[in-house]
Amino acid sequence: MGIKKLNPVTPGTRFKVAPTFDEITSSKPEKSLLVTKKRTGGRNNQGKRTMRYIGGGHKRKYRLIDFMRDKYDVSGKVMTIEYDPNRSARIALVEYADGEKKYIIAPQGLVVGQTIISGTKASPEVGNALFLKDIPLGTVIHNIEMKPGKGGIIARSAGSFAQLTSRDGRYAVVTMPSGENRLILSECIATIGAVSNAEHSLIRSGKAGRSRWLGRRPRVRGVAMNPVDHPMGGGEGRQSGGIPRTRKGTPSRGYKTRKPKNPSNRFILERRKK
Repeated sequence: MGIKKLNPVTPGTRFKVAPTFDEITSSKPEKSLLVTKKRTGGRNNQGKRTMRYIGGGHKRKYRLIDFMRDKYDVSGKVMTIEYDPNRSARIALVEYADGEKKYIIAPQGLVVGQTIISGTKASPEVGNALFLKDIPLGTVIHNIEMKPGKGGIIARSAGSFAQLTSRDGRYAVVTMPSGENRLILSECIATIGAVSNAEHSLIRSGKAGRSRWLGRRPRVRGVAMNPVDHPMGGGEGRQSGGIPRTRKGTPSRGYKTRKPKNPSNRFILERRKK
């Protein structure tokens, strides 16, 4: 994927940096893998607003993604690389030897016509899914399971990846995208390679209207509110707001919110880099 800097023909294009979509090979999604996605506008079942700054946006259909990769030892052919409005990464349509079609998160380097496979017979090549016990040390991986059979939940956004560092008995030591070193059961499955669309972080929308297309309403700063609405609100003139805090009063910088007795602490060998 590449990005392009637009000429300042209009105020909206002056600072706009947009993707080129070079890797997209199809603009029509697979109908059998689409489901309706209903918008809430930030309202609950009583019609009351429970989340602020949500509303509007373009209509979307949800693409059913295969995070499980549990069609073991059945080869599949990559048919298309597609855009997904529900995530930052690109997705790939895979047709397996038995005729079943599934969407997967497209890793960097995956091309149309490539054959992928998951399970014990798979080789550690881009797009293949293997158990952590079968992956060579030092390999870059994504879409990693935390519990066997639950499906991949780690490193799924654009450009993200983790690295298999070592093994410790039943566990594999994985360096997370945050820098945290964590123990994960070797029976969990992961996909080889880094997630596609790595330049996603360089994109600049250029105008406020694009946020509205994505369903994001304008966000109000805490210091611009009244004291009744936010701990940082109020004051004569332009006040700094004091200690940066959330609307509920929790400090937003440097304050540790993780529970000291969290049961998963024993799986963390080294905390993320500050």
